[in-house]
Amino acid sequence: MKFLEAIKIALDSLRAHKLRSFLTLLGVIFGVMTVVAVASVIQGFFSYVNRTGNQILGANTVVLTKFGIITSFEDFIKANKTHRDITLEDLDYLREHSKLAQHLAAQGNATAEVKAGNALLRDISVLGVSASMANITTVQAEIGRYISPVDEERRRYVTLLGSEVARQLFNTTEVLGREVKIAGLPFEIIGVAKEQGSIFGQSQDNFVVIPISVYQKMWGSRRSLSISIKGADKTNLQDLQDEIRMLMRTRHHLDYSDEDTFSLVTADALNNFFQSLLGIIAAVALGVTSISLVVGGIVIMNIMLVTVTERTHEIGIRKSLGARRKDILMQFLTEATVLSACGGLVGLSVAYVIARLLSALTPIPTELPVWAAVLAIVVASGVGLIFGSYPAWKASRLDPVVALRAE
Repeated sequence: MKFLEAIKIALDSLRAHKLRSFLTLLGVIFGVMTVVAVASVIQGFFSYVNRTGNQILGANTVVLTKFGIITSFEDFIKANKTHRDITLEDLDYLREHSKLAQHLAAQGNATAEVKAGNALLRDISVLGVSASMANITTVQAEIGRYISPVDEERRRYVTLLGSEVARQLFNTTEVLGREVKIAGLPFEIIGVAKEQGSIFGQSQDNFVVIPISVYQKMWGSRRSLSISIKGADKTNLQDLQDEIRMLMRTRHHLDYSDEDTFSLVTADALNNFFQSLLGIIAAVALGVTSISLVVGGIVIMNIMLVTVTERTHEIGIRKSLGARRKDILMQFLTEATVLSACGGLVGLSVAYVIARLLSALTPIPTELPVWAAVLAIVVASGVGLIFGSYPAWKASRLDPVVALRAE
């Protein structure tokens, strides 16, 4: 029997029993739909993390911090005991000795109430920055200007507002020269930042920027800072990271065998952390949702066994006309595979629609990769092939004389 002829017979059989075929397909449809939908969400998160890594830290940038990426409470306790605070003196030291760094800037973080007239915002992120941070960060002024060296040196009470803060306080971003109170102290607005958007549904425009000299005056100079170091053009990021590590180990008088008393973070390290976390979630989620494909395969096997019983007389006629065992085997295997593949196509289409709706209506990022679409069809066809093997084998083993007597 030719393969195309087997497919034609399989499709004719499916059309002859439309309702039963649809009910049989439900298991495979839901199985493929859930697996592909989960895969698209996971792939969306992977791509989203890759795109936003540089946005968070800055391109070609190493960030020197006290804690770094903390993955457990034990790591936090250890770092808190053994790591030293990062200070402005560290910034001056790196500026003096680093040969690969093009721009260096310190940043402190706090939260405070921000008020303008009767409008009050709580828990707003306050970023105290060096003026040179303008050359590193993705936060740039869209209206007005960034913090200047003069602002930093003279400890001016000036601020750059995030776009969301400006809109919530004044219902507009045209706010240059107006006054806001940060932690109860008056600041002149010198600019409004370009909109950063959101990450995982969390707004990135809910902040105010002030000079680091004013920040330390308000919250004290004993708070640990972070130092962002941007490499010169064409500088290898690993070389820059190695240089900063060597300089800080020298500054902290560490022996060769001593552990670092500071942490270095890059966009790649941040991406790898999130991807390893998402990889565990992905493995569990895909494993659980794949169970539905097994259920769909069992349903296909049951229906194919019923089909073999119903068509026993047909099998007898085909064998009496010269059909061989392998012809009968191919016919029923093809029918099971085509049935399952059709379910896979329908499930893939539904998953695509769900992914598009999630992206449009929620902050959840989705991306349907080509490999997931191809794999869905291959797996769905494989399910039909595997679970259709026994019914097909049973059909091919029927005795033609006995089959012809069947009613």
